[in-house]
Amino acid sequence: MQPMTKDDIRSADEYEKARPDFRRRVMLTKDRRRVLVGAHCSVHIESRDTLLYQVHEMLRAEDSWQRAGAVEDELEAYNPLIPGPGELSATIMFEYETPEERADYLPRFVGIDRHVWLQIGDTEPLLAEFDAGQIDEHKVSSVQYIKWRLDETRRSLLKKEGTVLRIVIDHPHYEAQAVLSEQTRNEIKNDPD
Repeated sequence: MQPMTKDDIRSADEYEKARPDFRRRVMLTKDRRRVLVGAHCSVHIESRDTLLYQVHEMLRAEDSWQRAGAVEDELEAYNPLIPGPGELSATIMFEYETPEERADYLPRFVGIDRHVWLQIGDTEPLLAEFDAGQIDEHKVSSVQYIKWRLDETRRSLLKKEGTVLRIVIDHPHYEAQAVLSEQTRNEIKNDPD
């Protein structure tokens, strides 16, 4: 997928006019790309459209269209999340309702970067590559950005109808797995191209 450029970013007025339809379309896409892994984790498999929406929403929330460098800052933050050739890209969210729960659980997830896997068909599970800037030996952010790099065999299997995809988290303090729906497999099958 191609990186986003300034030419892809609408002005504040243009975005407000287009937002209802764009938002509706992207929310449907996001629904098909969202995978619940256990009771407190969701994995959002990203695409260029989901990230373009995120950039616009950040500019809108901060009303920063006119601030010098704001668009460039958002593009710099979100372009690395666009899947490159052979990649699936995702945002993981560890979801706890209260600040107290987050303060209690998130420190327990240190080392999570060695425990999130994607299995495609009968191939060996692939370990996710985490954004190193979000993890240290003392704490883990509730939002993590990851990528899986798929070889040709896995890319072919991803395109094959009926292939079972599974996300597995095997951390000592969070163990869960989810089988992706056929709808989700179909939605993401061309991402690594």
